[in-house]
Amino acid sequence: MSNCPGLYFDIGKKARVQDIIPGVSSLVGLVIPHSGKVELQYMKDYFGATGGIGLKTEPVGVFSPILNFSGVVGTSLFSFGTGFSFDLGTREFDKFDTGLSFANDLLASSLTLDKLDTLKASCYYKVNPLTKTAIAAELKHSFSTSDTSLSVGAQHAFMPLTVLKGKVDTHGKVAAMIQQGLWDKLFLSIGGKLDFMDQRRIPNIGLSMAIKV
Repeated sequence: MSNCPGLYFDIGKKARVQDIIPGVSSLVGLVIPHSGKVELQYMKDYFGATGGIGLKTEPVGVFSPILNFSGVVGTSLFSFGTGFSFDLGTREFDKFDTGLSFANDLLASSLTLDKLDTLKASCYYKVNPLTKTAIAAELKHSFSTSDTSLSVGAQHAFMPLTVLKGKVDTHGKVAAMIQQGLWDKLFLSIGGKLDFMDQRRIPNIGLSMAIKV
C-alpha cells in the first residue's frame, strides 16, 4: 500500500491525474464561459499539495483571479488536510475548508468543515466491486442557518459499461443518472432531478459526454 495520502480534494472523492515529472502533476480545467484554472499538484510519501490560479466570472461578466492552495498529510488509509482560495481582486478569502478521511478497499469516509460553517460527514461503501454496486450517505449541518440534511445514494452496473446512479435527500430532492460507455474512453450520461418541495415540480434533465484521456 502506498504511503501517499493523495491530495486534499481527494477527501470525500476519488481522483487521479498524470505525472509530468516524478511527484508533480498538472491540471488544467476550463468551463466556458464561467471559469478556468491551472494547477500544479505534488505528491510524496505522507504529503500531498496543490497550488495554482483560477478565474471565475463575476455577475458583471468580469473575470476575477483566484489563488488556490491545499495540503494534506497522512497515508492512503488516514489523512488530514486543509485548503483555501484567496480572491486577488477583493483581497478576501473565497473559501477555507478543512477535513479528514479514512479509506480502504471497500469503505471511504470523511469529515469536512466548509467555510468554517458547514460540517459534512460522508460515507461510501462498495457492496459488490464486480458490479460496481455501492451505497453512500452524507449528513450536512450549517451552523449559520441551523439547517441539517441527509442525502443517500446508490449505484449499480447492469452491464460492464452501463451504470445507474440515484440519490435522494431530506429536502425532497431526487436525482438519477445513467452512464453508458460507448467506447473504451467515451461515455454518455443522461440525468435528471426533481425537487418535490418546489410547487412547479418541473424535472431538470441533462445530457453530457465525457472523454477520458
